[in-house]
Amino acid sequence: MATNSKATKSRAPSYRCTECGWSTIKWVGRCGECQAWGTVTEAGQTAIRTGAAAPTRAAVPIADVDATLAQTGSTGVGEFDRVLGGGLVPGSVVLMAGEPGIGKSTLALDVAARAARGGRRVLYVSGEESAAQVRLRGQRIGALADTLFLASETDLSTVLGHLEATAPSLVVVDSVQTIASSEIDGAPGNVGQVREVASALIQAAKSANIAAILIGHVTKDGAIAGPRVLEHLVDVVVQFEGERHSRLRLVRAVKNRFGPTDEVGCFDLGDSGIVGLPDPSGLFLTSRDRPVAGTCVTVTLEGRRPLVTEVQALVTESSGGSPRRTTSGLDSSRLAMVLAVLTRRAGVGVTSHDCYASTVGGVRLGEPSADLALALAVAGAHRNAPLPQGLVAIGEVGLAGDIRPVTGLPRRLNEAARIGFTRAVVPTGSLTEGPPPPGMQVREVGSIAEAVTLALGWGA
Repeated sequence: MATNSKATKSRAPSYRCTECGWSTIKWVGRCGECQAWGTVTEAGQTAIRTGAAAPTRAAVPIADVDATLAQTGSTGVGEFDRVLGGGLVPGSVVLMAGEPGIGKSTLALDVAARAARGGRRVLYVSGEESAAQVRLRGQRIGALADTLFLASETDLSTVLGHLEATAPSLVVVDSVQTIASSEIDGAPGNVGQVREVASALIQAAKSANIAAILIGHVTKDGAIAGPRVLEHLVDVVVQFEGERHSRLRLVRAVKNRFGPTDEVGCFDLGDSGIVGLPDPSGLFLTSRDRPVAGTCVTVTLEGRRPLVTEVQALVTESSGGSPRRTTSGLDSSRLAMVLAVLTRRAGVGVTSHDCYASTVGGVRLGEPSADLALALAVAGAHRNAPLPQGLVAIGEVGLAGDIRPVTGLPRRLNEAARIGFTRAVVPTGSLTEGPPPPGMQVREVGSIAEAVTLALGWGA
């Protein structure tokens, strides 16, 4: 009997992926299911079944739960509150992720200082910088407060000790990949360490009703470093976006248990810190006295916020055998599709030309509503004909050359009219959603050929 049991035990998988649970009988460096590297670890041979225990607190009817304990509190940064859904909830855990130098630590320190000046005790734990370095950055951005406590630690036990000794209402950990537990093997930042550190900090925050902000690193692909379970454990996942050489920063919630995930916050990162931009539309436009060929303005929706953005295109004769297609702030595959539709459906022959397309201000456009503006900018650049001044183009371009409607058109047109635009090219049937803004001429088009003819021939 013992021999059979031993044989059965030896045939059982002894290695398991910590990301997806895939199991194998031998160790491999890459998971065969989720293709993650370094996540296959040795698994226990025997299953452990947890028995029932007496609850410390009895379950109560949902109507008797005090909802005031989970009310949001403003961080003092309006754009960050917009992304969070109103502010920080006591006991909630927010994970902030983004590329190095994009402004995560600056924003977290600013939020911590504003909370401290509001009468709250705040603990800022830095595993990457010394307390003196954090103090210098705080002095530069004006983030000094009497009840803001700094600690430079990389040991998990010591960090938990600081939490008990300080008893803060808000804690910031910068970053979760630099903290390590002596109970777990491996260097800081590996899968096991990140999971243990995050679990311990989340448990401490939930048990003491402390709002926590965890700063996380990202991989080369832009994904949050560490196990995927990290994103499932936290309440809010906030992603930083922005070009490294631009001051504009976009902050959006990828996951939010307390609010919407379609909101975006706009920030200006400068020498004096990071500042919210309640009205960022002017950053994405170029001021000029006369129209220039190859430019067109569109209005995109980032979350529920309309942003007026300029798209620029340049078309030149190709000097080589293969024409170049270069983009900045736009999807390269989307540009290739628009060029093919222009060539086939509108007679704009750009097959043998080099085409360059870019946005202004470092903003990234991923919404299909920018297709029409991109097409008109390319057509204008190819024919060296500028579009009329004060024109915006909104619409999605289909492979058949049709212009498809987009959502939220009244909001887009109202934002364009507020800034001063007086003409708009929109898909057919869009005006059924409501009348155009006062003083704006709106023309509906059904095809890309009709749009090019109208926009380039619209008299001044």
